[in-house]
Amino acid sequence: MTATLEEIAAELYALPLEEFTEARNERVKTVADRDLAAAVMRLRKPLAPAWIVNLFARERPDQLAQALELGESLREAQEELDAKTLTALTRQRRTLVRELARAATDLAEHAGARVTAATTEAVEQTLNAAMLDAGAADAVASGRLIRPLEPSGGDTIDVSDAVAGVLASRPVRETPPDELSQRRARKDAEKAVRSAEQQVERAERELRDAEREYEAASTRLDGLRQREVELEAELERARGEVEQAAEALAGREKRRDRARHELNPARQALDQARATLEK
Repeated sequence: MTATLEEIAAELYALPLEEFTEARNERVKTVADRDLAAAVMRLRKPLAPAWIVNLFARERPDQLAQALELGESLREAQEELDAKTLTALTRQRRTLVRELARAATDLAEHAGARVTAATTEAVEQTLNAAMLDAGAADAVASGRLIRPLEPSGGDTIDVSDAVAGVLASRPVRETPPDELSQRRARKDAEKAVRSAEQQVERAERELRDAEREYEAASTRLDGLRQREVELEAELERARGEVEQAAEALAGREKRRDRARHELNPARQALDQARATLEK
């Protein structure tokens, strides 16, 4: 039975990143269907954060499924709970996301990958997006992510170019209908929470940028202060040399004046000697 594009993509995305391109090109040679072969050839190498999430989805599917179900429950609860409870649930979600990201990066490092702080942050953002949005959850669960995802602050996350192949939706639990009055009563609270989350995320990014700029400015200031000390020492040396040169010039000036003063009598003596010689 011929493998589908999704099956081939999952197979290739299970490989170490450095092996992907060569393995994909070799896999194309084994596909008889020309359209499928072309589609396989178009498969993009996943970015490092996406590869780590794929690894976690493949190695820890049960743990990921439980987390995504919790995210689904939290999304449903947002329409029913008050602001205080929503805040507690949001804190719980963030703690869970950090734990999942740590487990995913541990798997990647155990597999020999080098994981940077920026990559870890992108993994957290992707898992956070999966907890907030059903489409992002489907993308993460597929194990075929191409790029990391980012929470949108309330809007639906676009995953159209983030997954290799067709993205199938996971089965969604049926929930009992809520009272219309409850939905309307909680709508403002839901918007406020989402807006606050977005503001916090923007503030966190701004803080990271500000801290980087502060460190750069601090390093530059330290360098300039060191240069200032060196220039001041150089200036002191130059002042000493100027004073020495001025003293030397004064001595040369006195010698010149003495020589000038002695020149006239010497010329007069010469003239007299010449006159005497002529006589």
